[in-house]
Amino acid sequence: MPFEHAHRLFNHPPALAFFQTPGKSLAHLNGVDILVIAVYFAIVIFIGFYLKGSTNTSEEFFMAGREMTAWIAGLSFVSANLGSLELMGWAGSAYQYGILATHWYWIGAIPAMLFLGIVMMPFYYISKTHSVPGYLHLRYGDGARALSAISFAFMTVLMSGINMYSMAIVMKVVLGWNLNFSIWVSSITVALYVALGGLRSAIFNEVLQFLLIWLGALLVPILGLVEVGGWTNLREQILHRLGSAEYVHMWSTLGHFHDNPMGIHWTGIVFGLGLVISFGYWTTDFLVVQRVLSAHNLRAARMAPIIGAGFKMAVPFIVILPGLLALSVLPFHLVGAPEALATGQHSYNEVLPLMLVRYCSPGLLGLGVTALIAGFMSGMAGNVSAFSTVWTYDIYGAFLNKKATDQHYVSMGRWCTFIGVLISVGTAYLVQHAASIMDYVQALFSFFIAPLFGTVILGMLWKRATKAAGFWGLLAGTCTAIGLWAWVHHDPSALRYVALSPDAKTMAEDMYRALWSWLVCVIVTVIVSYATKPKPEAELEGLVYGASKIPEEHDDHWYQKPIIWASVIAVIFVILNVIFW
Repeated sequence: MPFEHAHRLFNHPPALAFFQTPGKSLAHLNGVDILVIAVYFAIVIFIGFYLKGSTNTSEEFFMAGREMTAWIAGLSFVSANLGSLELMGWAGSAYQYGILATHWYWIGAIPAMLFLGIVMMPFYYISKTHSVPGYLHLRYGDGARALSAISFAFMTVLMSGINMYSMAIVMKVVLGWNLNFSIWVSSITVALYVALGGLRSAIFNEVLQFLLIWLGALLVPILGLVEVGGWTNLREQILHRLGSAEYVHMWSTLGHFHDNPMGIHWTGIVFGLGLVISFGYWTTDFLVVQRVLSAHNLRAARMAPIIGAGFKMAVPFIVILPGLLALSVLPFHLVGAPEALATGQHSYNEVLPLMLVRYCSPGLLGLGVTALIAGFMSGMAGNVSAFSTVWTYDIYGAFLNKKATDQHYVSMGRWCTFIGVLISVGTAYLVQHAASIMDYVQALFSFFIAPLFGTVILGMLWKRATKAAGFWGLLAGTCTAIGLWAWVHHDPSALRYVALSPDAKTMAEDMYRALWSWLVCVIVTVIVSYATKPKPEAELEGLVYGASKIPEEHDDHWYQKPIIWASVIAVIFVILNVIFW
């Protein structure tokens, strides 16, 4: 068995010394492994060239012609998020914080995805907007649109850099490849197939990547559970090794800040994550919303997030479980990235590649590495295609060149794809300064996503929200998040005020910072709205609940209704949280 070979490798003293030697690879690919990886790269580039002829208009290039079925849009919706953020970041966070990391998949995703499909998609879809900043333009005007577009474009290239850096880490840890070489190979490949085929190419590749991720990433949890003797034995081994139950309970340790490894209270999980970060990301982050907007009709657009939510609930099996297995089976302790760079040890970010090498024999290793590459390139492509759309429509087309031809906008979209990739390469090196990938990502979300959700949700549900309020509320929320981060960075004792406890870890601080920035955005928006004149209700048609007629969906059978499937997903969600309480 593969894990028997790996067990011997990890537990002999020479092997341990080898693992802690910087610059050496953990494994070497044989001919079959190399062939698997080469075929994957060839396929994704071929898809880009094949679809180039069907992306001649801006609607085809930026919105995939709005021709996607619910299943394709749904798989792309969840796959665009299944990059390094999921595979590397949360595996490392599971090692760092235990099963608490699962909250980011369940309460931190499922309610928001269902809310997007049932409540928000009708307004995004019937307005025929090309982006979330485009919706803000219709609802609030140019000020809110410009601010959200610029901040979103900045965030997407930073996030794309995360995926590049993570892929390079895998290649360095597993194969000993040079960090710079790995970053450039992945970036050039993504730039080619997105620039050639636009969103359509990104979506089809994301569906392919989703399947590859599951085929390759399943090896680690299955073989890991075989080694430790099942879930019950894994829990017992973690309890024995760490001497505490806090790593294997999701809710029961959240009554006090000091009772869990994240240093967080349930209020931070429920409100900071479950309300603000989750709803902000899944309902206003154009990276994922863009995939749903490509659906061929309103019903497909509503079903896509619901289908995605069903798959999202299963993702912890291939992401969180490897981190928990590492707590039990790895013979050495992992540390934060800065300490790892200084001492030559392995960091939290390297959990998944370490476990991959542990369980994958030659032949299977190629499939596992391909799955990780697919995940990273999926995340990169998602960010790059979203950046291309927002730059072209909401910055260049809205403010710099309003009267260009449709063909000119398509050309601009192709060129800014390459520019976005080049900027992302530069940001990839910034990630090295974060203790873990997810600490870096959640900080970005608290800066840009949390206040954006406040602006969008008030604009969509409250007719009284005004043009000036949309801009000033969004600006106040963003500045609050950045200001709180700078305060704690300058004075660590401020953590007791921002995160409500000196015991809070970085992730907990991110959750509370997001909550405060959202509250400031909402309060400022409400105050300014009452001080300024609202739009006439006639101008809010198709943009706000209570002022719009929602198109009726005619389903042949009751079981085809989106609300039915959303209810099924919601019941499963509640049951899972009770089981792992």
